[in-house]
Amino acid sequence: MSQEPTIRSRVLRAIGFRNASAIWVLVVIVVVFSITIPETFLAARTWTSLLDTQVVVAITALALVIPLAAGSFNLAVGAQVGVSSMMVGWMLVSIGLPVVPAIGLTLAASALIGLLMGLVIVRFHIDSFIASLGFSSLLAALVTFMSGGRQILGMPSELVDFGTARVVIFTYPFLILIALALVCWHVLERTPLGRRIYATGGNLEAARLAGIRTNRIIVGTLVACGLLSGVAGVLVTARLGNSDPTIGPAYLIPAFTAAFLGSTQFKGGRFNIWGTLLSVYVLAAGVKGLQLSGAPTWIPDAFNGIALLVAVGLASSARLGGRPSLFERLRHRRVTAQPLEPLQQKDA
Repeated sequence: MSQEPTIRSRVLRAIGFRNASAIWVLVVIVVVFSITIPETFLAARTWTSLLDTQVVVAITALALVIPLAAGSFNLAVGAQVGVSSMMVGWMLVSIGLPVVPAIGLTLAASALIGLLMGLVIVRFHIDSFIASLGFSSLLAALVTFMSGGRQILGMPSELVDFGTARVVIFTYPFLILIALALVCWHVLERTPLGRRIYATGGNLEAARLAGIRTNRIIVGTLVACGLLSGVAGVLVTARLGNSDPTIGPAYLIPAFTAAFLGSTQFKGGRFNIWGTLLSVYVLAAGVKGLQLSGAPTWIPDAFNGIALLVAVGLASSARLGGRPSLFERLRHRRVTAQPLEPLQQKDA
């Protein structure tokens, strides 16, 4: 009997508005649009389409969560998706490589881009904002070089079929998303590596003095981000059946919005996988309901922009559980990461 109140309080706390507000927002969205446009919003095809069309956004957001958890920003994540999409199409159509080698080389190149970005950040002590912004411009130039500013058409049927084939009601890309989410969740939440990543993002100097090789953590998270961005790029090419040179940057804002909104869910201000995944589909459900209601075509951009501002505001101003916000932690990093660091380590 004594255990029942404890279990009940834990459940109520877990699903409370402060800890899981996105769930309640989703409930409101479903109720409102179920009343106003039930014949379209509640249709099974609407929800199966929603699950499928948000796969690339969700994988991009998961890719972004990993370096954000370590305290690094990657403003090139959209460009990385675009480069991967263009690269796999270029290898398949322009060079004529088989599907599997083309995908393998694309993923390797995507990881290499993350590695180079990480090395620039840690070796030359360039802020991740600036470094990733510079890489974004370089990757845009690479896309233009490979595409000539035109779409690459004529993808092999094996790739296109993979992008659209289903297992019962779920497409292969959606199943890949769930598998990647499980792997990322396990690494971040259930392994010593995940604890080191969060420690690096929480306080770089303290993590360094505790013996964590923070430079390796930062570089490794950007490599993982690059690899996942490569997966997203390959899947968007498979889904669309072509490589579009303009496709990548469109994923930047939705991914950041989902990552920051996700940080306010479940983990008290900490970037996490399931909060991010939930946020992707809550935002998508809101946009879909507005579109089905006959809202103008500019609504998705406006909706995502407003949601990003709200999410960043929540993440930066609320001290959930007494934890400092991401921006406070980053400011602390910049103040403490001084040239006297080797002497501090020696004294420690």
